[in-house]
Amino acid sequence: MSKRGGFPGGMGGFGGMNLGNIMKQAKKMQEDMAKSQEVLAQKEFEATAGGGAVSVKVSGDKLVKEIKLQKEVVDPDDVEMLEDLVLTCVNEALRKVDEAQASELGKYNIPGLM
Repeated sequence: MSKRGGFPGGMGGFGGMNLGNIMKQAKKMQEDMAKSQEVLAQKEFEATAGGGAVSVKVSGDKLVKEIKLQKEVVDPDDVEMLEDLVLTCVNEALRKVDEAQASELGKYNIPGLM
């Protein structure tokens, strides 16, 4: 039996790692992730569709900030085309946010988090 407690064989718990150090590292990682999320939330991502006829800006926390339409794309006889362009543009801007999040937060490499 070990004199210091812990696991038999002198493992000292967690493969010899100090639980206090693990907790400090986890807290620092949590703080770093929160800071990264704040930085991403402040960024803006833009996408265009229809050769620039529609443009959309979204924030890093996925709020639509701006939608711009060129006058020539507004055709009362073809509302469906305008709807498709806006939808395509918004989805592309949101995809860019997802890519930035995956790139920024993926560096923390926590299984099951993303």
